[in-house]
Order: sequence, then structure tokens, then C-alpha cells
Amino acid sequence: MLAGVELGGTKCICILGTGPGDVRAQVEVPTTSPCTTLATIADILGGWDFGALGIASFGPLDLDHRSATFGSIVSTPKAGWSGTDLTVLARGGPMTIDTDVNGAALAEGVWGAAQDIESWAYITVGTGVGVGSISHRHILRGARHSEAGHQRVPKLAGDSFAGTCIYHGDCVEGLASGPAISARAGKPGRDIASDDKVWDHAAHALAMLCHNLVLTTLPQRVFVGGGVAAAHPQLLGLIRQHLSKSLAGYGMPVDVDDLIAAPGLGKAVGPLGSLALAFTVVK
Repeated sequence: MLAGVELGGTKCICILGTGPGDVRAQVEVPTTSPCTTLATIADILGGWDFGALGIASFGPLDLDHRSATFGSIVSTPKAGWSGTDLTVLARGGPMTIDTDVNGAALAEGVWGAAQDIESWAYITVGTGVGVGSISHRHILRGARHSEAGHQRVPKLAGDSFAGTCIYHGDCVEGLASGPAISARAGKPGRDIASDDKVWDHAAHALAMLCHNLVLTTLPQRVFVGGGVAAAHPQLLGLIRQHLSKSLAGYGMPVDVDDLIAAPGLGKAVGPLGSLALAFTVVK
């Protein structure tokens, strides 16, 4: 039996089970202060019997096992959470911590639409834009974890929108996240018509991100998920159009219709990502 915690900016989900066909319990917790949120999660985990714990969290995270602050959230725009130590949720048994988007990417390979391939990427489009990359079935890692959502990319010609990222302005997250889309349109995303030009701008930024991934981390498939993508499925078609035009037939042929896909696990990919991380500890 495995347990997982998906720690998000607005809510957290605690899950107990062995996979999508065997979920024994799932509890949602609002993300408030670190002290209150983690104490509530600890109480939930304390009532469960499991062999390994996976924590899939928003970041950035310190994932260097040699670091004195391993398992902590570092400089995040989420007020009050910078420096929060997530290892306090450990109960002495096997535990692993990674980014929420790396967990989601891993889950697609274990139970979802990446079971038939070796390398893929998962992009989440929501409050922010995050990217998890899997290369030869291992999470791509180096000096730090991936923050590809903060890449600087070209904008559509004539676009003067400054972007909303507090660090980089018009990086991908500053151009294509939910808050960025709402800021550009001047209204909440749910009130923006599906044919509004704002979606073309967001899709272009995401396509430029995909362009860079295709030529660097070499994914066989790129899954585009998250709350914004799930609520506005027209984004996938727009991303394919912009990506095809951007790649311009360079290198090996890329079938963008097959390359850009929705996650096979749908909205369950987030909490299942934490279970997938726990699975890596015990397999």
C-alpha cells in the first residue's frame, strides 16, 4: 500500500492506494499556512497504514540529498512557503519528494498514455506553467529540477504584453499561465470566449516551449494538462498549429498531431503522480 501527497498552491490531495484502479482513500485539504496545512496532512497520514510515501509538490524545491535543506520549498512566490521543510511529513519509512509536474509525468508512464514510449514531457498549465521531462523512463535531473516553464520565448509579432511572472515578466509562465491569460483579457478565464485572440497568444508561447523541448530533451510525446488546458481543449489544436509552423520541417519529421496530446490520466494525474513517486521507492 502506498500513500501520496500532491501539494498544490490552492489545495492538497492526500491519496492512499496502489494505482488508478485501487484508490482506497482520497482527501482534499486547502493550502493555507505551512504550519496548518502540513499539520492537517500529517494527521491524515497518521491514520493510514502504508509502506512508502511520495510527495509531489509545487516548487521550486531543493532536491539535492547533500543539502542541509533537502526537501524544502525554496524561493517561491507562494506567500509564507519559502523555506518550508516538507520532510516533516516523513514517518520513518521510505519517502521521496519531487515536483508535482515530475510526479505527473512519471504517472503517465506507469499507468497512462506514455506506457508505450521511452521519453516524454508533461506540461501543466494552471496557476503557473511547469514541465516534467522523462528521458529513457527516468526523470530528467541535473544541478536542479527542470523549470522549463520559465524559459524566455519569442512572442507573436506586435505583442506588447509585458507578462505576469514576478521574476521574468514575459517568460512562458508569464504569457500562458491562468493568471497571465486573465490579465491579458481583463477577465477570468471562465468568461473568455473560446475564439478570443488571447488563447492564440497563450498557445503560441506554449508552442515555443514545445519547440525547445523537441530540440533539446527529445520527447516522443508532450502531454499538456493542468486546469487551464483541461477547461479549454481548443488550446491543443492551436499549440499544434503554432508548433508545426515554428519547426518548419527541420530535422526528422515530427507529427504534431501525435506529439501534442492530452494526459491519459486526465484530472487524476496529479494525485496519481504522488503515488507514482512512492512506487519508485518500493519497486
